[in-house]
Amino acid sequence: MINKKLLKALSFISFAFVAQSQASEGMWQPHQLKDISAELKKAGLALDPKQMQNLDQFPMNAIISLGGCTASFLSEQGLVVTNHHCAYGSIQYNSSEDNNLLEQGFVAKSLAEEVQAAPGSRVYVTESLTNVTDKVTGNIPASVKGEAYFKAIESNEKALVAACETSQDYRCEVYSFHGGLEYFLIKQLAIRDVRLVYAPPSSIGKFGGDTDNWMWPRHTGDWAFYRAYVNKDGKPADYSKDNVPFKPKAFLKVNANGVEENDYVMVLGYPGRTNRYRTAQEVENQFTWVYPTAKRYREEYIDIIKTVAPEGSDARIKYESTLAGLANYAKNYGSMMESFSKGDMLQRKQNELAELQAWVNASSERKRQYGKTLDELNALILQSQENQARGLILAYIGRTNLMGVSKRLYRLAHENEKPDAERKQGYQERDMNRFTQGMKRVNRRYDAEVDKAVLAHFIAQYAQFPKAERNLAFDKFFGLDKGFDAAKLAKQLDAMHSNTQLDEEAMRLAWMKKPVKAFKESKDPYIQYAVSQYENDTKLEKQAQELAGKLAQIRPQFMSAMIAFKQSKGEPVYADANGSLRITFGNVKGYSPQDGLVATPFTTLEGMLAKYIAGDHEFDLFENIRRAIADKNYGNYYRKSLDSVPVNYLSTLDITGGNSGSPTLNSKGEFVGLVFDGVYESIIGDWDYNPTYNRAIHTSVPFMLWTMEKIDGAQNIVDEMTIVR
Repeated sequence: MINKKLLKALSFISFAFVAQSQASEGMWQPHQLKDISAELKKAGLALDPKQMQNLDQFPMNAIISLGGCTASFLSEQGLVVTNHHCAYGSIQYNSSEDNNLLEQGFVAKSLAEEVQAAPGSRVYVTESLTNVTDKVTGNIPASVKGEAYFKAIESNEKALVAACETSQDYRCEVYSFHGGLEYFLIKQLAIRDVRLVYAPPSSIGKFGGDTDNWMWPRHTGDWAFYRAYVNKDGKPADYSKDNVPFKPKAFLKVNANGVEENDYVMVLGYPGRTNRYRTAQEVENQFTWVYPTAKRYREEYIDIIKTVAPEGSDARIKYESTLAGLANYAKNYGSMMESFSKGDMLQRKQNELAELQAWVNASSERKRQYGKTLDELNALILQSQENQARGLILAYIGRTNLMGVSKRLYRLAHENEKPDAERKQGYQERDMNRFTQGMKRVNRRYDAEVDKAVLAHFIAQYAQFPKAERNLAFDKFFGLDKGFDAAKLAKQLDAMHSNTQLDEEAMRLAWMKKPVKAFKESKDPYIQYAVSQYENDTKLEKQAQELAGKLAQIRPQFMSAMIAFKQSKGEPVYADANGSLRITFGNVKGYSPQDGLVATPFTTLEGMLAKYIAGDHEFDLFENIRRAIADKNYGNYYRKSLDSVPVNYLSTLDITGGNSGSPTLNSKGEFVGLVFDGVYESIIGDWDYNPTYNRAIHTSVPFMLWTMEKIDGAQNIVDEMTIVR
């Protein structure tokens, strides 16, 4: 049982301290909005913060999750807007060499022309958030430690989820806040008939490509539209031609004027992960080893795909989404490392922890409660880093399709032998629809030649590890225990890919129902691979759970001390991002990235045209948009102060991955853009917020509407929305 004094720290969280902080810092939970209402009003919010914290009221009930990205409703007919890069998989799924929607773009002129999104696509509408800390950790005896503690938490979470998910129409999940000091149960309506409505061509939606990614000035039309469908009774249902558009409780009005410099803006969304409360030891390891190594692996992965799958080929189309993800984070890691080397974050983190320990030691009560906490936490962190080199390279090897597929199928066979409540999360009955869709998606992102090339490359690197650091089961299967032979490995990989049937959708689905015995008797080489790894994987998982259980007990103690320490200094306290609904607010504002340079907060159509390079896949533009810009055919979207149409703009908002697709709202809660990126200097914000350099990049509504009306012929979609001029 968690010491009740730890939980008292939560009751100490007073937001009176927030007024002293930078207004834009923090990703706030909905229930905190009433406590920071003064700051919201000071920044310019016209809505009532107390109303905004209610999930069943505007604007919160117009904000939705796609499970990795954010989106929002823009009409009463279930019209959904998100980023182009968030819908990229669905655009790719519906593309082929003969009908390349990534290149051409796509506009459905009617409901009948809308196409199914990629299998497994979902629209999640959050309905409730409930504090369940007492039900997750409050009933665990103090004598329970390590793996047993991990499993007790897991069991309690599964019980809460099972009680919450009254049907497949709902998706529930327990989220951990402040390192496990607090837990919330989040219930979401899960709409599973999702269709692609509109996506601009990549020359707009991905204009600038990898070169402009994370950079300013930016000129990217990063938007796309889905539509959510339900059955005639208004309930979520599988795809059917008889389904009808979902009618949300609320949708956002679209302000055609967009924003001006210094305007109040806010983003409501589902940010993924931040790490602002990590220890100095964790920070140093992440920036000096994890990021450099992962960046190199990603760049090598990209080079292999591009070498094996020529541009425009069916194989390249299958891997475009994979390439985009790899490149995005390779550049992200590069900026992380650069900012870290230039700054003093590590020293400040070390100083903060020294101050924390001194503050703890200054009180006999605090010393009794927290005196050994930091040392115990650091010892566990050091233990977690012992086999990280092996773990990371095997993770990249495991990114290949059929390795992951075979392991998941064999694990499912084992889990199916247990009662549903005892199965591992991800393998319960509630997960089977998602599991099935994952199996159906494989062929749209798989090419045998690419898979083999990636495996050969990374296994060769792995084989250079000292034997003591390697995975013996993996070595034995690939013959690495007898020495590395590139020719033998290539021959083995050829045989595995030639003789497996897991590259066939029907076979993958059939294996979902087969028992463990069938796997052990199978001659399929990838099934044999999964069987050969299972025992060792299980052993490693138990070790990981033992460590995770210990961390789940010590991390809340550390966070309890850190929260109380920060409040004693009048500093703001907000939880790290964890994929749950948050709000961040600030103003439209430029910045100075380095001495002698000032970045203004807006870019224009002329800047986009100036970047145009004929035939360059990153900076190409179709003739219709070049002609419209050259002719100054601005329509109703001309901005006198810019003498053009605003394309992208900057704000001081505190965002991270997962915020992609989040609607940007003005002080009245009107839709004024989509946040889709941050500037290069702000990437390190996942670890260390800096108000001088932290800037988010948004696509402007005037640019969206101008493109839809003048360029892409999507007037029918414009007419469906409620436009405020």
